[in-house]
Amino acid sequence: MDPAPKPFVVNNRLVLGIAVPMTLAYLSVPLAGLVDTAVIGQLGDAALIGGIAVGAIILDVIFTTLNFLRSGTTGLVAQAFGANDRKEEQATLVRALLIALVAGLVIILCQVPVTRLGIVAMDVGPKVADATSNYLLVRIWAAPFMLANYALVGWALGIGRSFLVLALQTVLTLTNIVLSLLFVLDFGWGVTGVAAASVIAEMVAFFAFLPFLIPHVSGAQRPSLKRVFDKAGFARLIVVNRDIMIRSFSVLFAFAFFTRQGAALGAITLAANSVLMHFFLVAGYFLDGFANAAEQLVGRAVGARFPPAFDRAVRLTVVWGFVLALSLAGLYFFAGRTLVDMMTTSQAVRDAARLYLPWACLTPLAGVLAFQMDGVFIGATWSKEMRNMMLASLASFFVLCFALVPSFGNHGLWAALLVFLGLRGLTLAWRLPVKRQGMERAAI
Repeated sequence: MDPAPKPFVVNNRLVLGIAVPMTLAYLSVPLAGLVDTAVIGQLGDAALIGGIAVGAIILDVIFTTLNFLRSGTTGLVAQAFGANDRKEEQATLVRALLIALVAGLVIILCQVPVTRLGIVAMDVGPKVADATSNYLLVRIWAAPFMLANYALVGWALGIGRSFLVLALQTVLTLTNIVLSLLFVLDFGWGVTGVAAASVIAEMVAFFAFLPFLIPHVSGAQRPSLKRVFDKAGFARLIVVNRDIMIRSFSVLFAFAFFTRQGAALGAITLAANSVLMHFFLVAGYFLDGFANAAEQLVGRAVGARFPPAFDRAVRLTVVWGFVLALSLAGLYFFAGRTLVDMMTTSQAVRDAARLYLPWACLTPLAGVLAFQMDGVFIGATWSKEMRNMMLASLASFFVLCFALVPSFGNHGLWAALLVFLGLRGLTLAWRLPVKRQGMERAAI
Protein backbone atom coordinates (compact mmCIF):
# COMPACT_ATOMS: atom_id res chain seq x y z
CA MET A 1 0.00 0.00 0.00
CA ASP A 2 1.24 3.49 -0.84
CA PRO A 3 1.17 6.02 2.02
CA ALA A 4 -1.64 8.58 2.02
CA PRO A 5 -0.97 11.87 0.20
CA LYS A 6 0.37 14.69 2.34
CA PRO A 7 -0.17 18.47 2.16
CA PHE A 8 2.82 20.48 0.99
CA VAL A 9 3.89 24.11 0.88
CA VAL A 10 4.44 25.95 -2.40
CA ASN A 11 6.95 28.80 -2.15
CA ASN A 12 9.28 30.74 -4.43
CA ARG A 13 12.13 28.34 -3.79
CA LEU A 14 10.05 25.36 -4.90
CA VAL A 15 8.79 27.18 -7.99
CA LEU A 16 12.26 28.33 -9.00
CA GLY A 17 13.72 24.90 -8.25
CA ILE A 18 11.55 23.50 -11.03
CA ALA A 19 11.34 26.51 -13.35
CA VAL A 20 15.02 27.46 -13.62
CA PRO A 21 16.32 24.03 -14.72
CA MET A 22 13.34 23.67 -17.05
CA THR A 23 13.95 27.12 -18.51
CA LEU A 24 17.56 26.20 -19.21
CA ALA A 25 16.47 22.84 -20.61
CA TYR A 26 13.86 24.27 -22.97
CA LEU A 27 16.10 27.15 -23.98
CA SER A 28 18.36 24.55 -25.53
CA VAL A 29 15.64 23.57 -28.01
CA PRO A 30 15.32 26.93 -29.82
CA LEU A 31 19.08 27.38 -29.39
CA ALA A 32 19.59 24.37 -31.64
CA GLY A 33 17.10 25.87 -34.10
CA LEU A 34 18.93 29.19 -34.02
CA VAL A 35 22.23 27.44 -34.75
CA ASP A 36 20.67 25.47 -37.60
CA THR A 37 19.27 28.67 -39.15
CA ALA A 38 22.53 30.55 -38.58
CA VAL A 39 24.61 27.74 -40.12
CA ILE A 40 22.40 27.57 -43.21
CA GLY A 41 22.25 31.37 -43.24
CA GLN A 42 26.01 31.48 -43.80
CA LEU A 43 25.38 29.96 -47.24
CA GLY A 44 23.55 33.19 -48.18
CA ASP A 45 20.53 31.53 -49.80
CA ALA A 46 17.09 32.68 -48.57
CA ALA A 47 15.47 29.60 -50.13
CA LEU A 48 17.49 27.29 -47.85
CA ILE A 49 16.46 29.26 -44.77
CA GLY A 50 12.87 29.11 -45.95
CA GLY A 51 13.19 25.37 -46.61
CA ILE A 52 14.23 24.68 -43.02
CA ALA A 53 11.43 26.96 -41.76
CA VAL A 54 8.78 25.18 -43.82
CA GLY A 55 10.19 21.75 -42.95
CA ALA A 56 10.20 22.64 -39.26
CA ILE A 57 6.56 23.74 -39.44
CA ILE A 58 5.53 20.49 -41.15
CA LEU A 59 7.37 18.45 -38.51
CA ASP A 60 5.90 20.58 -35.74
CA VAL A 61 2.43 19.77 -37.02
CA ILE A 62 3.36 16.11 -36.51
CA PHE A 63 5.59 16.13 -33.45
CA THR A 64 4.05 18.96 -31.47
CA THR A 65 0.61 17.51 -32.14
CA LEU A 66 2.00 14.41 -30.40
CA ASN A 67 3.53 16.52 -27.63
CA PHE A 68 0.71 15.23 -25.42
CA LEU A 69 3.19 12.43 -24.73
CA ARG A 70 5.11 15.04 -22.74
CA SER A 71 2.40 17.28 -21.29
CA GLY A 72 -0.24 14.59 -20.75
CA THR A 73 2.32 12.37 -19.05
CA THR A 74 3.41 15.25 -16.82
CA GLY A 75 -0.09 15.98 -15.56
CA LEU A 76 -0.99 12.35 -14.86
CA VAL A 77 2.37 11.49 -13.27
CA ALA A 78 2.27 14.65 -11.13
CA GLN A 79 -1.18 13.71 -9.84
CA ALA A 80 0.02 10.18 -9.06
CA PHE A 81 3.05 11.72 -7.34
CA GLY A 82 0.79 13.97 -5.24
CA ALA A 83 -1.39 10.98 -4.35
CA ASN A 84 1.77 8.99 -3.41
CA ASP A 85 0.90 6.27 -5.95
CA ARG A 86 4.31 5.16 -7.19
CA LYS A 87 3.02 2.28 -9.28
CA GLU A 88 0.73 4.57 -11.25
CA GLU A 89 3.64 6.95 -11.92
CA GLN A 90 5.55 4.14 -13.61
CA ALA A 91 2.51 2.65 -15.33
CA THR A 92 1.77 6.03 -16.93
CA LEU A 93 5.32 6.24 -18.25
CA VAL A 94 5.19 2.75 -19.79
CA ARG A 95 1.86 3.54 -21.48
CA ALA A 96 3.32 6.75 -22.92
CA LEU A 97 6.44 4.95 -24.20
CA LEU A 98 4.30 2.32 -25.94
CA ILE A 99 2.28 5.02 -27.68
CA ALA A 100 5.54 6.78 -28.66
CA LEU A 101 6.94 3.63 -30.27
CA VAL A 102 3.81 2.89 -32.30
CA ALA A 103 3.33 6.50 -33.39
CA GLY A 104 6.99 6.87 -34.35
CA LEU A 105 6.93 3.80 -36.58
CA VAL A 106 3.72 4.96 -38.27
CA ILE A 107 5.29 8.35 -39.02
CA ILE A 108 8.34 6.70 -40.63
CA LEU A 109 6.14 4.45 -42.78
CA CYS A 110 4.21 7.51 -43.98
CA GLN A 111 7.23 9.75 -44.58
CA VAL A 112 6.88 10.15 -48.37
CA PRO A 113 3.18 11.09 -48.49
CA VAL A 114 3.59 13.28 -45.40
CA THR A 115 6.45 15.17 -47.05
CA ARG A 116 4.58 15.67 -50.33
CA LEU A 117 1.35 16.69 -48.63
CA GLY A 118 3.17 19.14 -46.35
CA ILE A 119 4.93 20.86 -49.26
CA VAL A 120 1.69 21.15 -51.22
CA ALA A 121 -0.15 22.52 -48.19
CA MET A 122 2.52 25.18 -47.58
CA ASP A 123 2.41 26.28 -51.24
CA VAL A 124 6.07 27.33 -51.59
CA GLY A 125 8.28 27.90 -54.62
CA PRO A 126 10.40 25.17 -56.29
CA LYS A 127 13.69 26.00 -54.56
CA VAL A 128 12.11 26.15 -51.11
CA ALA A 129 10.20 22.94 -51.87
CA ASP A 130 13.42 21.10 -52.81
CA ALA A 131 15.16 22.22 -49.63
CA THR A 132 12.13 21.25 -47.55
CA SER A 133 11.97 17.76 -49.10
CA ASN A 134 15.68 17.11 -48.56
CA TYR A 135 15.32 18.15 -44.93
CA LEU A 136 12.16 16.17 -44.13
CA LEU A 137 13.09 12.83 -45.71
CA VAL A 138 16.06 12.61 -43.34
CA ARG A 139 14.73 14.37 -40.25
CA ILE A 140 11.60 12.23 -39.95
CA TRP A 141 13.66 9.15 -39.01
CA ALA A 142 14.08 10.64 -35.55
CA ALA A 143 10.37 10.12 -34.81
CA PRO A 144 10.44 7.09 -32.43
CA PHE A 145 13.29 8.48 -30.35
CA MET A 146 11.92 12.02 -30.29
CA LEU A 147 8.49 10.85 -29.12
CA ALA A 148 10.05 8.55 -26.52
CA ASN A 149 12.05 11.51 -25.23
CA TYR A 150 8.79 13.44 -24.89
CA ALA A 151 7.47 10.69 -22.60
CA LEU A 152 10.69 10.57 -20.57
CA VAL A 153 10.67 14.33 -20.07
CA GLY A 154 7.00 14.24 -19.03
CA TRP A 155 7.66 11.54 -16.45
CA ALA A 156 10.74 13.27 -15.01
CA LEU A 157 8.93 16.60 -14.75
CA GLY A 158 5.87 14.94 -13.20
CA ILE A 159 7.96 13.67 -10.27
CA GLY A 160 9.78 17.00 -9.96
CA ARG A 161 13.14 15.87 -11.40
CA SER A 162 13.74 18.99 -13.47
CA PHE A 163 17.53 18.69 -13.32
CA LEU A 164 17.25 15.30 -15.01
CA VAL A 165 15.31 16.98 -17.83
CA LEU A 166 18.04 19.62 -18.04
CA ALA A 167 20.69 16.90 -18.42
CA LEU A 168 18.71 15.20 -21.20
CA GLN A 169 18.17 18.42 -23.15
CA THR A 170 21.79 19.47 -22.71
CA VAL A 171 23.06 16.22 -24.23
CA LEU A 172 20.56 16.52 -27.07
CA THR A 173 21.35 20.16 -27.87
CA LEU A 174 25.14 19.92 -27.68
CA THR A 175 25.13 16.83 -29.90
CA ASN A 176 22.85 18.57 -32.39
CA ILE A 177 24.93 21.75 -32.54
CA VAL A 178 28.29 20.00 -32.91
CA LEU A 179 27.02 17.69 -35.64
CA SER A 180 25.23 20.50 -37.51
CA LEU A 181 28.44 22.52 -37.67
CA LEU A 182 30.39 19.46 -38.77
CA PHE A 183 27.93 18.21 -41.37
CA VAL A 184 27.13 21.58 -42.95
CA LEU A 185 30.29 23.67 -42.73
CA ASP A 186 32.88 20.88 -42.96
CA PHE A 187 31.14 18.17 -44.98
CA GLY A 188 29.00 20.50 -47.10
CA TRP A 189 25.78 18.50 -46.67
CA GLY A 190 23.50 21.57 -46.50
CA VAL A 191 19.96 21.05 -45.16
CA THR A 192 20.48 17.27 -45.21
CA GLY A 193 23.33 17.68 -42.73
CA VAL A 194 21.14 19.72 -40.38
CA ALA A 195 18.48 17.00 -40.49
CA ALA A 196 20.97 14.17 -39.93
CA ALA A 197 22.40 15.97 -36.92
CA SER A 198 18.93 16.16 -35.35
CA VAL A 199 18.27 12.45 -35.89
CA ILE A 200 21.53 11.36 -34.25
CA ALA A 201 21.05 13.81 -31.37
CA GLU A 202 17.62 12.37 -30.48
CA MET A 203 19.07 8.84 -30.44
CA VAL A 204 22.02 9.84 -28.26
CA ALA A 205 19.76 11.65 -25.77
CA PHE A 206 17.40 8.66 -25.44
CA PHE A 207 20.16 6.16 -24.67
CA ALA A 208 21.91 8.62 -22.34
CA PHE A 209 18.70 8.91 -20.27
CA LEU A 210 18.26 5.16 -19.66
CA PRO A 211 20.88 4.73 -16.88
CA PHE A 212 19.08 7.44 -14.85
CA LEU A 213 15.65 5.96 -15.52
CA ILE A 214 16.23 2.31 -14.59
CA PRO A 215 16.80 2.87 -10.82
CA HIS A 216 13.43 4.64 -10.61
CA VAL A 217 11.37 1.94 -12.32
CA SER A 218 12.64 -1.13 -10.52
CA GLY A 219 11.97 -2.80 -7.20
CA ALA A 220 8.76 -3.37 -5.25
CA GLN A 221 6.99 -0.36 -6.76
CA ARG A 222 7.18 -1.69 -10.31
CA PRO A 223 3.65 -2.06 -11.73
CA SER A 224 2.39 -5.35 -13.10
CA LEU A 225 1.50 -5.77 -16.76
CA LYS A 226 -2.14 -5.88 -15.70
CA ARG A 227 -1.73 -2.45 -14.10
CA VAL A 228 0.07 -1.05 -17.15
CA PHE A 229 -2.63 -2.24 -19.53
CA ASP A 230 -5.50 -1.30 -17.22
CA LYS A 231 -8.38 -0.12 -19.41
CA ALA A 232 -9.33 2.76 -17.14
CA GLY A 233 -5.73 4.00 -16.99
CA PHE A 234 -5.30 3.84 -20.75
CA ALA A 235 -8.72 5.45 -21.27
CA ARG A 236 -7.81 8.39 -19.07
CA LEU A 237 -4.48 8.82 -20.83
CA ILE A 238 -6.18 8.71 -24.23
CA VAL A 239 -8.92 11.20 -23.30
CA VAL A 240 -6.47 13.70 -21.82
CA ASN A 241 -4.04 13.22 -24.68
CA ARG A 242 -6.78 13.57 -27.29
CA ASP A 243 -7.76 17.00 -26.00
CA ILE A 244 -4.15 18.12 -25.62
CA MET A 245 -3.45 16.85 -29.14
CA ILE A 246 -6.31 18.95 -30.53
CA ARG A 247 -5.00 21.95 -28.62
CA SER A 248 -1.43 21.38 -29.83
CA PHE A 249 -2.55 20.81 -33.40
CA SER A 250 -4.50 24.07 -33.26
CA VAL A 251 -1.41 25.97 -32.11
CA LEU A 252 0.69 24.48 -34.86
CA PHE A 253 -2.04 25.01 -37.43
CA ALA A 254 -2.03 28.69 -36.51
CA PHE A 255 1.75 28.90 -36.91
CA ALA A 256 1.63 26.92 -40.15
CA PHE A 257 -1.01 29.30 -41.47
CA PHE A 258 1.16 32.21 -40.34
CA THR A 259 4.12 30.76 -42.27
CA ARG A 260 2.01 30.06 -45.35
CA GLN A 261 0.63 33.60 -45.36
CA GLY A 262 4.19 34.89 -45.07
CA ALA A 263 5.25 32.70 -47.99
CA ALA A 264 2.43 34.18 -50.08
CA LEU A 265 3.99 37.61 -49.46
CA GLY A 266 7.31 36.48 -51.01
CA ALA A 267 10.48 34.51 -50.24
CA ILE A 268 12.12 37.47 -48.47
CA THR A 269 9.13 37.97 -46.16
CA LEU A 270 9.03 34.23 -45.47
CA ALA A 271 12.71 34.21 -44.51
CA ALA A 272 12.33 37.36 -42.37
CA ASN A 273 9.36 35.90 -40.51
CA SER A 274 11.32 32.69 -40.00
CA VAL A 275 14.14 34.64 -38.37
CA LEU A 276 11.75 36.63 -36.18
CA MET A 277 9.75 33.59 -35.11
CA HIS A 278 12.88 32.37 -33.37
CA PHE A 279 12.47 35.35 -31.05
CA PHE A 280 9.06 34.02 -30.05
CA LEU A 281 10.33 30.45 -29.77
CA VAL A 282 13.15 31.52 -27.46
CA ALA A 283 10.67 33.49 -25.34
CA GLY A 284 8.30 30.54 -25.34
CA TYR A 285 10.87 28.14 -24.02
CA PHE A 286 11.90 30.62 -21.34
CA LEU A 287 8.27 31.03 -20.29
CA ASP A 288 7.71 27.28 -20.45
CA GLY A 289 9.95 26.90 -17.40
CA PHE A 290 7.36 28.53 -15.16
CA ALA A 291 4.51 26.88 -17.07
CA ASN A 292 6.16 23.53 -16.33
CA ALA A 293 6.45 24.49 -12.67
CA ALA A 294 2.69 25.12 -12.75
CA GLU A 295 2.10 21.71 -14.35
CA GLN A 296 4.02 19.81 -11.71
CA LEU A 297 2.83 21.78 -8.66
CA VAL A 298 -0.79 22.05 -9.75
CA GLY A 299 -0.89 18.35 -10.67
CA ARG A 300 0.68 17.45 -7.35
CA ALA A 301 -1.85 19.64 -5.49
CA VAL A 302 -4.77 18.03 -7.34
CA GLY A 303 -3.44 14.55 -6.59
CA ALA A 304 -2.97 15.44 -2.93
CA ARG A 305 -6.43 17.11 -2.83
CA PHE A 306 -4.90 20.23 -1.28
CA PRO A 307 -6.41 23.49 -2.70
CA PRO A 308 -4.09 25.90 -0.81
CA ALA A 309 -1.08 24.52 -2.70
CA PHE A 310 -3.05 24.86 -5.94
CA ASP A 311 -3.79 28.55 -5.31
CA ARG A 312 -0.23 29.35 -4.33
CA ALA A 313 1.19 27.51 -7.36
CA VAL A 314 -1.05 29.46 -9.76
CA ARG A 315 -0.28 32.81 -8.16
CA LEU A 316 3.49 32.45 -7.99
CA THR A 317 4.00 30.97 -11.44
CA VAL A 318 1.88 33.69 -13.09
CA VAL A 319 3.77 36.48 -11.32
CA TRP A 320 7.16 35.03 -12.22
CA GLY A 321 6.00 34.47 -15.78
CA PHE A 322 5.07 38.12 -16.28
CA VAL A 323 8.36 39.30 -14.77
CA LEU A 324 10.27 37.13 -17.22
CA ALA A 325 8.10 38.16 -20.20
CA LEU A 326 8.70 41.84 -19.53
CA SER A 327 12.44 41.22 -19.28
CA LEU A 328 12.51 39.35 -22.58
CA ALA A 329 10.50 42.03 -24.38
CA GLY A 330 12.99 44.65 -23.19
CA LEU A 331 15.94 42.56 -24.32
CA TYR A 332 14.46 42.14 -27.79
CA PHE A 333 13.78 45.86 -28.17
CA PHE A 334 17.38 46.75 -27.34
CA ALA A 335 19.27 43.85 -28.95
CA GLY A 336 16.91 42.69 -31.69
CA ARG A 337 18.73 44.25 -34.63
CA THR A 338 22.01 42.67 -33.58
CA LEU A 339 20.37 39.27 -33.19
CA VAL A 340 18.84 39.52 -36.66
CA ASP A 341 22.24 40.31 -38.19
CA MET A 342 23.75 37.27 -36.45
CA MET A 343 21.16 34.94 -37.96
CA THR A 344 21.50 35.75 -41.65
CA THR A 345 24.00 37.35 -44.04
CA SER A 346 21.31 38.24 -46.59
CA GLN A 347 20.85 42.03 -46.53
CA ALA A 348 17.35 41.81 -48.00
CA VAL A 349 16.26 39.42 -45.24
CA ARG A 350 17.91 41.64 -42.61
CA ASP A 351 16.07 44.74 -43.83
CA ALA A 352 12.71 42.97 -43.87
CA ALA A 353 13.24 41.46 -40.40
CA ARG A 354 14.11 44.85 -38.93
CA LEU A 355 10.91 46.32 -40.36
CA TYR A 356 8.74 43.78 -38.52
CA LEU A 357 10.96 43.46 -35.43
CA PRO A 358 8.67 45.47 -33.06
CA TRP A 359 5.94 42.87 -33.47
CA ALA A 360 8.31 40.06 -32.50
CA CYS A 361 9.40 42.05 -29.44
CA LEU A 362 5.83 42.04 -28.13
CA THR A 363 5.28 38.28 -28.42
CA PRO A 364 6.50 37.43 -24.86
CA LEU A 365 3.99 39.81 -23.28
CA ALA A 366 1.16 38.69 -25.56
CA GLY A 367 1.78 35.01 -24.87
CA VAL A 368 2.82 34.78 -21.22
CA LEU A 369 -0.66 34.22 -19.75
CA ALA A 370 -1.37 31.52 -22.34
CA PHE A 371 1.76 29.63 -21.31
CA GLN A 372 0.93 29.86 -17.61
CA MET A 373 -2.72 28.90 -17.98
CA ASP A 374 -1.74 25.96 -20.19
CA GLY A 375 0.52 24.77 -17.38
CA VAL A 376 -2.28 25.05 -14.83
CA PHE A 377 -4.86 23.26 -16.97
CA ILE A 378 -2.42 20.51 -18.03
CA GLY A 379 -1.37 19.83 -14.46
CA ALA A 380 -5.00 19.61 -13.35
CA THR A 381 -5.83 17.56 -16.51
CA TRP A 382 -8.67 19.97 -17.35
CA SER A 383 -8.02 19.22 -20.97
CA LYS A 384 -11.55 19.73 -22.29
CA GLU A 385 -11.62 23.42 -21.32
CA MET A 386 -8.13 23.99 -22.67
CA ARG A 387 -9.18 22.46 -25.99
CA ASN A 388 -12.36 24.52 -26.27
CA MET A 389 -10.70 27.85 -25.44
CA MET A 390 -7.97 27.10 -27.97
CA LEU A 391 -10.48 26.46 -30.74
CA ALA A 392 -12.27 29.73 -29.98
CA SER A 393 -8.96 31.65 -30.10
CA LEU A 394 -7.97 29.94 -33.35
CA ALA A 395 -11.22 30.98 -35.01
CA SER A 396 -10.55 34.58 -33.98
CA PHE A 397 -7.05 34.35 -35.48
CA PHE A 398 -8.37 33.30 -38.88
CA VAL A 399 -10.95 36.08 -38.89
CA LEU A 400 -8.28 38.68 -38.08
CA CYS A 401 -5.90 37.34 -40.73
CA PHE A 402 -8.49 37.62 -43.47
CA ALA A 403 -9.51 41.06 -42.24
CA LEU A 404 -6.04 42.60 -41.74
CA VAL A 405 -3.58 40.98 -44.18
CA PRO A 406 -5.17 42.31 -47.42
CA SER A 407 -4.88 45.90 -46.14
CA PHE A 408 -1.79 45.81 -43.94
CA GLY A 409 0.24 42.92 -45.36
CA ASN A 410 2.77 41.35 -43.01
CA HIS A 411 2.03 43.94 -40.32
CA GLY A 412 -1.56 42.70 -40.24
CA LEU A 413 -0.35 39.10 -40.06
CA TRP A 414 1.77 39.82 -37.00
CA ALA A 415 -1.04 41.78 -35.33
CA ALA A 416 -3.40 38.82 -35.77
CA LEU A 417 -0.80 36.51 -34.22
CA LEU A 418 -0.44 38.71 -31.13
CA VAL A 419 -4.20 38.83 -30.59
CA PHE A 420 -4.36 35.05 -30.94
CA LEU A 421 -1.70 34.61 -28.25
CA GLY A 422 -3.45 37.01 -25.90
CA LEU A 423 -6.89 35.45 -26.31
CA ARG A 424 -5.56 32.00 -25.43
CA GLY A 425 -4.49 33.18 -22.00
CA LEU A 426 -7.49 35.38 -21.28
CA THR A 427 -10.08 32.74 -22.12
CA LEU A 428 -8.40 30.13 -19.91
CA ALA A 429 -8.08 32.63 -17.05
CA TRP A 430 -11.82 33.28 -17.45
CA ARG A 431 -12.57 29.56 -16.94
CA LEU A 432 -10.15 29.07 -14.04
CA PRO A 433 -12.42 30.19 -11.12
CA VAL A 434 -15.18 27.76 -12.14
CA LYS A 435 -12.77 24.82 -12.35
CA ARG A 436 -11.15 25.84 -9.07
CA GLN A 437 -14.50 25.67 -7.28
CA GLY A 438 -15.10 22.17 -8.63
CA MET A 439 -11.69 21.03 -7.39
CA GLU A 440 -12.37 22.44 -3.90
CA ARG A 441 -15.71 20.57 -3.68
CA ALA A 442 -13.96 17.33 -4.67
CA ALA A 443 -11.34 17.85 -1.94
CA ILE A 444 -13.96 18.11 0.82
